[in-house]
Amino acid sequence: MLDQTTYVIAIVGPTAVGKTRAAIDVAQKLNTAIISADSRQCYREMNIGVARPSPEELEAAPHHFIASHSIHQPLTAAAFELEALAKAAEIFKQKNTWC
Repeated sequence: MLDQTTYVIAIVGPTAVGKTRAAIDVAQKLNTAIISADSRQCYREMNIGVARPSPEELEAAPHHFIASHSIHQPLTAAAFELEALAKAAEIFKQKNTWC
């Protein structure tokens, strides 16, 4: 019987402590994806002060919700929850873990 357990690894902390690098390392080791929960990194037009992952970091592991929305169509916490749960369900169809 296959193990149907799924895992979410939350990497949290203050700005500039290495969360992105840690998330990429974990995602690479577990061959999974990253769902960003940053309240500003999801907006395409916000390029200053958001510490968005570099192009090299974005290529190192699949990322979701990075520059994925426009500030002209604000993303509420409720809408983010629905989108993130849908993305998690999609990832869980292929993997049992995401971070």
